[in-house]
Amino acid sequence: MKRVKAACICQTLHFMLKEDLGHDYAVKMVQEEVAQYKRTLERNRTQYKIIDESEQPDGSIMLKVIKQYNNSPVGDYLN
Repeated sequence: MKRVKAACICQTLHFMLKEDLGHDYAVKMVQEEVAQYKRTLERNRTQYKIIDESEQPDGSIMLKVIKQYNNSPVGDYLN
C-alpha cells in the first residue's frame, strides 16, 4: 500500500492580455486577474510559494508558483 507523504505542483501561468480591449484597460484587467488568483489561493487555504512574478513587455504577467496539490501535505517543498 502506498500513501502520499508530500505533494506539490509547480506551474508557470501566463496571464495574457485580452486583445479586444484597449491596452491600458487590458493591463489593468490582467493585474486584477492575478490579484484574484492570489486571493483564491488564500481563500481556499492552499499553501503556495511564488517563485517569480514578472511583467512582460506587452503588459501581461508570468507567474511561477509552487502550490499544494489536492490538500496533500507539502513537506519541505515550500521551504
